[in-house]
Amino acid sequence: MSTERHSIRAAPALRALAEADPAIAALSLWCIHRDDVQTVTTGEVITYGPDFGSMPLHEQMGLAAHHVLHVALRHSARAATLQARLGSDFDAALFNLAADALINEAVLAGDHALPRPAVLATALIKHALGREVTATEVLAEWDAERLYFALAGRGSEGAGRGSEAQDYATIQKFYPDLEQEAGMGEVASTVQDAARWRQHITRAIDAGRSAGRGIGRIGHHLADVASPRVPWEQILRRVLTHAVMQAAQPSPQRPKRRWIAATAQALRAGTPEPGFEAGNLPRTDVPRIAIAIDASSSIDDARLSMFWAEVTGIARRMRAELHLMVFDDQIRHRARIDPNATQIPLPEMPRGGGTAFIPVITEAKALGAAALVIFTDLEGDAGPPPRGLHVIWALCEAGSVFPPFGKLIDLSR
Repeated sequence: MSTERHSIRAAPALRALAEADPAIAALSLWCIHRDDVQTVTTGEVITYGPDFGSMPLHEQMGLAAHHVLHVALRHSARAATLQARLGSDFDAALFNLAADALINEAVLAGDHALPRPAVLATALIKHALGREVTATEVLAEWDAERLYFALAGRGSEGAGRGSEAQDYATIQKFYPDLEQEAGMGEVASTVQDAARWRQHITRAIDAGRSAGRGIGRIGHHLADVASPRVPWEQILRRVLTHAVMQAAQPSPQRPKRRWIAATAQALRAGTPEPGFEAGNLPRTDVPRIAIAIDASSSIDDARLSMFWAEVTGIARRMRAELHLMVFDDQIRHRARIDPNATQIPLPEMPRGGGTAFIPVITEAKALGAAALVIFTDLEGDAGPPPRGLHVIWALCEAGSVFPPFGKLIDLSR
């Protein structure tokens, strides 16, 4: 790859964008532009292939804006983060398709042209998910991760639509133009970069909106704008660790050392003995974590497996006792999970039926669990908040749903 920071091929398009779209022009200053053998985005680097220079200027402008938005929205880093979380289940081409479709809607809304055929989120959602949406709704409500999971058939919006998405990509002659850079996906740098690019976008959009042209007119409605996010895995670890961390338990059979010394001193001096002070047990009981999986929900097996692997990993690290419950309107399966087991498979999921949370909450309290994690879509009767039990609701996509009590973990993050 060339070490030049500037691209000779892209120079005319970038100069034209400076007049036509102040927001994209401002964001392009934070990107590295190079000439190479193909037109792709890798991290903050955009390379322009020979085919780029042969396009009409208006198409060059639209394609350059497309790649500038790839950088500004941090799609390479976000793809790397999903890769790290999902492992071999991650489909990089499908994420690229989702990101491209959303960006192209924004580029067209900014009155730019695109080389045809081009993938569009409105058409993709209609073809793959069977839903009619407008460009305005797509830009305001969908981000790349949400669209990716829906296309992959994960969660309530997906329902196994991956093949339809691939069909649409083939029809539109889609080719991947997004590559991951080595070292991306690390949490500290990811959060810092997201905050930095959010500032860049805010300033650029303000400039474009003041000028009244280009992406700036619609940029404040972009749901895909990069924002600092803490992955749900870290939130879950923190919440569970806090829940099962047990304080030392007092024991009347083990007095405190200071009481023993004070009593001995009082006996020697003939003074009144101090009041008894109980000491603490040297060890506490093994903490228990109860996991309840809602078998009636439409949560996909892939997301369920990822969640299950994370929870069992936490249990092993904390040496916690793990109890599994599969339920719908009542508990259908119970099992105590050995934290020493190297592989812990999930049981059969009896799909269908209603949902009631009261039986699993009652069971968790009877077990003496320190925490109860309920993997569900949150449609059911939960009853009153249980005393002394940390309840964590794990939702595939929270949206505007709020739990009746306890802590909410949004697994779409």
